[in-house]
Amino acid sequence: MGKVSIRIKDNLDKKIASLKDAEEWNEVMKYSPCGKYLAVGSHDNKVYIYNVEENYKLHGTFSKHNSFVTAIDWTTDSQYIRSICGAYEKLYYNVSKKEFDADGMNSTKTSQWASISLKKGWDVEGVKPSSEDGSHINGLDVSSDMKLIATGDDFGLLNVFRYPCLSVKHKARSYSGHSEHVVRAKFTPEADRIFTIGGYDKAVIQWKRK
Repeated sequence: MGKVSIRIKDNLDKKIASLKDAEEWNEVMKYSPCGKYLAVGSHDNKVYIYNVEENYKLHGTFSKHNSFVTAIDWTTDSQYIRSICGAYEKLYYNVSKKEFDADGMNSTKTSQWASISLKKGWDVEGVKPSSEDGSHINGLDVSSDMKLIATGDDFGLLNVFRYPCLSVKHKARSYSGHSEHVVRAKFTPEADRIFTIGGYDKAVIQWKRK
């Protein structure tokens, strides 16, 4: 079961909520920009939306994916999420209406995204070689200043591209430090550093942006 334990930052022994809806383990969690919601993406192919203001009561469940959920983004107004799964389905969910939006790309074309972490899209197409399907990329993040993309891959590398990356002609600067695959690469809010997490070594490495 994909249990989530919510705890106080300054006192990790104090638990304020326990979320037990997911039937398998959860790979991604992300709070909405307004702080009202928490989205949890699970390996049971679903995204669960919780209302933080109502003691993490389940607000809605998004169950249109055909594979495990790997990444989630919120719009800056906290009205929509977009998510991607192991089958590379990029889908949209209207949080306020609690419904799947099959035309979500058009519905959100004037919206701004609070994060860019999905490895499918015109603006990140060049992060994978043309001969690859991108399954070797385990995590992607775009810096808050919209200048760089960071990815972690199966080869133990942190790769940094310029954003947007429209073509494989845009070569990455790659850095090694982990013993095996890198499961996540994430910029700090100030975009001055990148944190990576190793899957086998379970190490967290901090990289300073020059």
